[in-house]
Amino acid sequence: MAKKLSIRGKDIRGIGYPEGPVVSVAINTMEKHFKHETLASALHLLKQVLNDPATFAEDEILGNIAKLLRPKATDTAESIGEVSLNKEGVHFNVFGREHIEEGAMHQMYQAAKLPISVAGALMPDAHHGYGLPIGGVLATENAIIPYGVGVDIGCRMCLSIFDIDPKDLVQREAYFTRELNEATLFGGGKEFKTTTDHEVLDNELFYRLPLLKGLHGRAAKQLGSSGSGNHFVEFGTVEITEKDAVLGVEPGKYLGLLSHSGSRALGANIAQHYTKLAKAKRKLPGEASNIAWFLLNEEEGWEYWLSMNLAGDYASACHHVIHAKIAKQLGRMPMKMVENHHNFAWKEMHDGKEVIVHRKGATPAGKDVLGIIPGSMTAPGFIVKGKGETASINSASHGAGRQMSRTQALSNITHNALKNELAKHGVTLLGGGLDEAPFAYKNIHDVMNAQQHLVDTVGLFYPKIVKMDGGTPKQWKNKKGEDLLGE
Repeated sequence: MAKKLSIRGKDIRGIGYPEGPVVSVAINTMEKHFKHETLASALHLLKQVLNDPATFAEDEILGNIAKLLRPKATDTAESIGEVSLNKEGVHFNVFGREHIEEGAMHQMYQAAKLPISVAGALMPDAHHGYGLPIGGVLATENAIIPYGVGVDIGCRMCLSIFDIDPKDLVQREAYFTRELNEATLFGGGKEFKTTTDHEVLDNELFYRLPLLKGLHGRAAKQLGSSGSGNHFVEFGTVEITEKDAVLGVEPGKYLGLLSHSGSRALGANIAQHYTKLAKAKRKLPGEASNIAWFLLNEEEGWEYWLSMNLAGDYASACHHVIHAKIAKQLGRMPMKMVENHHNFAWKEMHDGKEVIVHRKGATPAGKDVLGIIPGSMTAPGFIVKGKGETASINSASHGAGRQMSRTQALSNITHNALKNELAKHGVTLLGGGLDEAPFAYKNIHDVMNAQQHLVDTVGLFYPKIVKMDGGTPKQWKNKKGEDLLGE
């Protein structure tokens, strides 16, 4: 087998590339798209781009490198400093309007008025967030909004389906409970005493960008952990009633392992750092200040873009470490894994042009794209297949969505009510708290009915043993007292 291309920063700087994010962009581009080239031929191509970036500026693959090499235009009032919102915002479609609070609608109207906005959509699980509402989808032109992505960058769902009779969850509950407790770690700031090797920790960005360099040690110790808030790892029953060609699982009942968590301290620090820079660079009026942006051909914009993608890879690695530990203990490889993420931004085509699609608490739902939309600790989760609906910018909800804030839940829900609800559905809860009780969430069936045109249901997941953070709920808030957990 031919050896894959491995190119280092010093190789690229050695042919004349300047210090800055262009080096990391070049490494990522060459190792992804030219992985079978020799080092010499890869450097020769990069030298051509360096010598004449204008020629490569529109190239689908090399254009990102070329744009960073071209001389920067003088900043104008439109690109930096005080920025005004447009009087009329771009159109955005709303799904399940009757389930969405006015605060989320207001935030979406503001986002639609940004000069960079192209299109938007609001999912039926939407609720008020920080910046872009949770459940908000916004397409922009050549611009990235750190708080359009959110604090928990790359937060995701990951489902492993095992060919094991789910009756074992009742008959051997102590065994499965032990596996969840031993394979996972919950709690804000919690770290493992020993680290797990994973290629994501070898990413050169950890050694090139000062912010990431300072976060590497903590990221290593938190790899495979789940944090707090609404994050969980749980065993349950997967039900497939009809075989779907994309999912590829025969009808039947199976044991499922479902996890929900993100990029831990790594993502939170990236979000806070770059949001602060964006807000200083582009001053927007009032509450809109939280959705300040970078252009992708600005140095900070590319640094954030690369950091965001690294945080997404890290979040995925956390899930894979957990699932691999448990699969090893079960002595089985999963017959199918389904994974999708939210709190992220993607380059996609919309109405014939490339845009940046921010999905803050929204699931990618392009044509035949698989995903999982959870309900609550007692309500079923839905394994879905996207329909590629343009009206929602190829998106769907990322869950049921909160109908109570954490403070409201703690004030209005009793421990007896939670205990009775868990017993009613035959669910064992390890940790967890009243702030995550099922009553704090919207009815998942109402949410799914509101997005029938966006996804097809190809399977169901019923929680049975749920592991969450067992500590006292932490109110992680901004200066205005707005809850940031789950952002």
